[in-house]
Amino acid sequence: MDPSTYRPATGEIPTQPGVYRFRDADRRVIYVGKAKNLRARLNSYFGNPAALMQRTFTMVHTAASVDWTVVNNEVEALQLEWTWIREFRPRFNVMFRDDKSYPYLAITMQDEYPRAFVTRGSRKKGVTYFGPFTQVWAIKETLDLLLKAWPVRTCTAGVFRRARQTDRPCLLGYIDKCAAPCVGRVTPEEHKQLARNIADFMRGNTGQFISSRQREMAEAAQNLDYERAAELRDEIQALEKVLDKSAVVLSQNVDVDVFSMVVEELEASVQVFHVRGGRIRGQRGWIIERLQDLTPEELTLDYLRQAYSGIDAEAIPREILLDTLPSDVELATTWLSEQRGSKVELRVPQRGEKKAVLDTVHKNAEQALMRHKMQRASDLTTRSEALTEIQQALDLPEPPLRIECIDNSHMSGQHVVGSLVVFEDGLAKKRDYRRFSITGDAARDDTSAMYDVVSRRFSRYLESLVEDEPDERFGYRPSLLVVDGALPQVNAAVQALHDLGITDISVVGLAKRLEEVWVPGDEFPVILPRGSEGLFMLQRIRDEAHRFAIRYHQQKRTKAQRSSALDGIPGLGAAKQKALLKHFGSVKRIRAAAVDDLTAAPGIGPALAEKIHQALSPAAESDTVEADETTAEGTADD
Repeated sequence: MDPSTYRPATGEIPTQPGVYRFRDADRRVIYVGKAKNLRARLNSYFGNPAALMQRTFTMVHTAASVDWTVVNNEVEALQLEWTWIREFRPRFNVMFRDDKSYPYLAITMQDEYPRAFVTRGSRKKGVTYFGPFTQVWAIKETLDLLLKAWPVRTCTAGVFRRARQTDRPCLLGYIDKCAAPCVGRVTPEEHKQLARNIADFMRGNTGQFISSRQREMAEAAQNLDYERAAELRDEIQALEKVLDKSAVVLSQNVDVDVFSMVVEELEASVQVFHVRGGRIRGQRGWIIERLQDLTPEELTLDYLRQAYSGIDAEAIPREILLDTLPSDVELATTWLSEQRGSKVELRVPQRGEKKAVLDTVHKNAEQALMRHKMQRASDLTTRSEALTEIQQALDLPEPPLRIECIDNSHMSGQHVVGSLVVFEDGLAKKRDYRRFSITGDAARDDTSAMYDVVSRRFSRYLESLVEDEPDERFGYRPSLLVVDGALPQVNAAVQALHDLGITDISVVGLAKRLEEVWVPGDEFPVILPRGSEGLFMLQRIRDEAHRFAIRYHQQKRTKAQRSSALDGIPGLGAAKQKALLKHFGSVKRIRAAAVDDLTAAPGIGPALAEKIHQALSPAAESDTVEADETTAEGTADD
């Protein structure tokens, strides 16, 4: 689109700091940016588009509108920009992604009885994290050694609750790997102190714990308490073993994070060593696709913002070592200091131990980028080949970068459901998966169910085009719609799209029997070679839709089997349901009973008896229709 068609008047744009969003014709956010002066920054996009960098030129011509939000200062703009980038995931913004899922040692310090455990994924408030560690076995072994000195609980809430109810500790309590607070062997404060000791040790305060135990061991031996001395000796050996596993890289007892970045034309790799007390306590890495022509200084600001957003203040050290200072050092320092609650210094070491550590981190960044390129070359080549084969076989105008697949599931016409799965660039995008409950006339056969699901999915798409804040879940148009079935299901889907006025979406069906690909208006199917990557990708997408539909159907069927006609009657709880069934013997007899007869059951008064009688009457049942359940199920599935 020509940028001049949506360029705002210069006088409309404020000169204050703020954050702006470019949107495409479907109202999707495609780029988020910040500015000290919104007017100056936005005018730079429209003054001479031909002078823009290639990626920026493409973004401006892809967009159809721009809006902005004014904030008080640059730090607020930095924070809001990152919030929106994480929320909208715009296609033209830089997003560093972890090259793996890292394990952390977590301690629930906010609990009455803190728990230590190994975890992955997003952080939660009130939980103290240590790491990340490169290998899960390393942190598990570390935790096992620490429990010899400070036997804090590691069990889940359910196990802990069950032990308190039975007044019997689990196996770890019997072998002294847990202080067993569940049965009162230690007080809540004593147990919390054990957790504090582990946290202090992991933060690098190691010397005090070992030296105090050495003194106590000497006193125990002098007092001929050899059993206690042996226990302390084992604890000292366990703590020293933990320290031996942490490489000493700095002779001084300091806490620093050391970042290094390797930048190539298309990609960049970032690695960080978390050094606590002079020892490496964690390592992490990110990979970035360079969608824009950003300088290393600009990339540095981006990865610092991503690395330190949403983490505990105590996880940010006073000193951060870099190989390249960010583009706006003052802004980055101010933001990090606010995150930490005290001053943070950014430095580029030039010599000595810290420079040697930085060189080591740089080598790790180079190795990580090399491994990523080797893996991606193989994987990307296969996916590209599959998408190209599909495009050529189906005579599509472009490779189907976004494929959606719909399948239905039922058992003898009961509990009919539909599923929608999404693949982008040949990879499943589970957060966009959707499921549909199909009821009424639409559930009479497979073609009616297919028509219903396609209509509902793309009705939401059309609605999103006219909304000020479109629904990101349904706002995308697929390049190819695949339905599970042959020509009847394909025709039903095409008819649903035609009735909505949508004519620019290609539709095909994949039949299970011979894996034929059915195209609208063609009485003969397209046959892809049995070993082709294109057919394999279509099969994988169809099978995923089938799995997702069956999963939802089984959930609905199980729920129906567990439900009772008495459920949902106002005022009739579990105890009164039990009394009714005990008095009458079955729901059939309750349904046949008169209002006066129902009051004979314990706890059933005249008013409640009338409600029960009305709810179980044949007229009331015939009016009951299963509620529509168009729901989202993303990465939580599987």
